[in-house]
Formats: sequence, structure tokens, C-alpha cells
Amino acid sequence: MAAPVDLELKKAFSELQVKMIDTQQKVKLANLQIEQLTHVQKHANLTRAEIDTLGDDTRMYEGVGRMFILQSKEGITQQLKTKQKTAEEKIKELEQKKIYLERSVKEAEDNIREMLLSRRAQ
Repeated sequence: MAAPVDLELKKAFSELQVKMIDTQQKVKLANLQIEQLTHVQKHANLTRAEIDTLGDDTRMYEGVGRMFILQSKEGITQQLKTKQKTAEEKIKELEQKKIYLERSVKEAEDNIREMLLSRRAQ
């Protein structure tokens, strides 16, 4: 009678292990994406700060592919603000996703501990 219980425990344990590993990888991916978006946000902020020091009559160009297009200072500033705002929103979403995933990992770890403790108690 102990053999079927051991098989169930092994199966549940392996499923929990797979879920934990998968979730940990997703958390790492979310961390990388947050890091990249933070870099984009800082770059846009620094660029905006530099552009603000320039006069309104300064000619500014936006790189599009392999060419440059003449843009107004206001247009470029607006694009940078939009870029910053988008990055900020995505970072918030990723932080929420990361919290959920970390909670999921903790639950999986707790379940594995409970299974091991119940097995030892038998």
C-alpha cells in the first residue's frame, strides 16, 4: 500500500519542481525586462535634459533607419516623454507580474516542504 502513495508523492513532487523552475525562469526574464526598460527610461530622461538646454531655433534630427529627419524640438521632446511614460507603465506591469510569480514560487516551495514533512511523518 505504501508503493502507490510513494508514486503519487514522486509525481506531485516532480510537477511542483517543474512549476517552480518555470516560474523562477519567468521571474528572471521579468527582472531582465525591467532592467532594460529602466535603461531606456534613463536614456530618454538624459536626452530630454540635454535637449532642454538647447535653444528653440536649434535644428534637430531624428534617426529613422539609415536616414535622419528634421524634427522640431517640441516633437522630439514629446516623443521622449512618451517613451518614458510607456517604459514606466511596462515596468509597473512587470513588477506586478514578478510579485505574482514570486508568490507562486513560494507556494510551490511550501507545497514541496509539506509533502516532504508528510512523507517523513508516515
